[in-house]
Order: sequence, then structure tokens, then C-alpha cells
Amino acid sequence: MIEYVPYQKINKQKWDDCITRSANGLVYAYSFYLDELADNWDALILNDYETVMPLTWGKKYNIYYLYQPFFCASLGIFSNKKITRDLLENFLQSVPAKFKYWDISLNHSNNFLLPEFGLYERMNYVLDLNKSYEELYTNFNTNIKRNIKKAESLGCTVEKNIPLTEILVLSREILQAVSPIEEEDYNDFSELYKILQGKGMATNYAIYSSQKELLASCVFFFSHKRAYYILAGNHPNGKTVGASHHLINAFIKDHAGKELLLDFEGSDIRNLAFFYSSFGAAEEKYGAIKLNRLPKLLRWMKN
Repeated sequence: MIEYVPYQKINKQKWDDCITRSANGLVYAYSFYLDELADNWDALILNDYETVMPLTWGKKYNIYYLYQPFFCASLGIFSNKKITRDLLENFLQSVPAKFKYWDISLNHSNNFLLPEFGLYERMNYVLDLNKSYEELYTNFNTNIKRNIKKAESLGCTVEKNIPLTEILVLSREILQAVSPIEEEDYNDFSELYKILQGKGMATNYAIYSSQKELLASCVFFFSHKRAYYILAGNHPNGKTVGASHHLINAFIKDHAGKELLLDFEGSDIRNLAFFYSSFGAAEEKYGAIKLNRLPKLLRWMKN
């Protein structure tokens, strides 16, 4: 039986145990991750935490809605059992009727055709690092290799675990133009980073010019044999010297031969998709839902 469980009644230990055991588990679904980044979250739970689905929600004008928190690429249902179309449909049908508008992303194991819910496909790219660096490098396209060599020849250096504040400054400059991320979201991310770093699940990489200017940076989270490429920033001066190419290459070189997927967290944007695929990354499709059950008077506003 699938039960709707409000936040206050969720057993965090059982929840996190389920996420850890899940064959399709992702870092975004851990309780401590959701606690920091979601405005509110409740859950749908099958039996004794056999299969779970977080419901990240907000409320505006007395209307409840489901949304995707920043820095949280995909959620959906998680289980250590095989996820089927029927199981996903049963979970989605169990979402309480009070949630009148949904705009959420599911995970790669939840990608089924469900016309009733208007489920559509989104694109992610992942790179299997369980090969030698030489073999991985062979699969980089010519432009990637050229930019790596360019950054090296110009004296760009790789540093790790720099102060997060430096990364946030660079990321703000880049993301401000494309995404309405509030100061509170960055503060929440900072707290999350401390938690994950304390658990040995986070690190960061940075590229500096020969003049010690920060040109590119990125935070990496780790869980479920994945390394998540999150909160990347690329200074305009870094674009002409291949700084981001150099950063990703450094991470790949450090982790080559490990049973690890480099998860690029997207993208539906053509230029980014091409960039990630140029490292030899493969497509990993996942499902998303936009569902509008608002009263007729409000429905047109969200279409």
C-alpha cells in the first residue's frame, strides 16, 4: 500500500537506508539533501520504506504545487526493486489531489510513457570512468583535446578544495543571467556542501590562470557510484583558454579506472549537450512532468 506521509512523520533513518539501497538511488533524494534545498517536502512510501517518492512542494495564494528545487536535477521514485510502468503510475496516482500544479523531474529509471500525466523526456549525459585515462582521452573529440593543451600551455593550474565562497562568486556571475537563483538558495547550498563534505561526499576543482585569476570551478558530489558535476562556473576569460575543458579533464584523470559515472546533470541545451558528449559521454534520458490542474481561472496563467 502506498501511503502519503507528511514530513513530520517520515522516519529519516529508514528513508536514507532506502535511498542507499536503491538501484537507482541519487544523492538528491537523501533526507539531508532535501532538508537543505526544498522549501517543504513530504513523501509517498510503499510498505515499510520499500519504495519511496519525495514530494517537494510549495504554497502560493493558498494553492499547493510540486516543484523541482535548485541544485536537484531529478527525483521521482526510488527502490531496490525493479521499477515498472505500473509502479510509477500507481505512485503518481497516489499524489494527493491538493497539489494542483506539478513541474517536476523524475529519474532515469522512471522514464515511461504515461499520457495521463503528460510525462516527457529530458536529456542527461554520463561518462563511465571505469577505463584507463588513455582510453577515455582517446574518446575526447579533437576540439576538447586542443583546448586542454591550450590551457596547459598557457600555464593554467588545477587546484582542489578551494574555499566554496570563491566558487559561489563565480557561479553567481554566470547563473544570474540564465536562472533566478536567490541568495537564500546559495546559502542553503553552502550548508549542504558542509554536510556532504563532512560525509566525504563532496569536493571541488578549480582552474587558475598563470596570474592566479580563477577561470573555472565546479563542485562535485558523490553517491551511488556517481560523481555529480554541479554548480559549475566559467569566467569569460576562461572560455578563450579552455579552462572548463582543463577542469573536467583533471577530474577524469584523477578518477579514471574507478567504478564511477561522471554525471553532467544535463542538458537539454544543444551547446551544453554537445560539450558533454565531446568528452565521450553517453545519453541518459529521464522523465519529467508538467501537470496543470489549477482552477480554470488560474490555469491559463501557468500554461
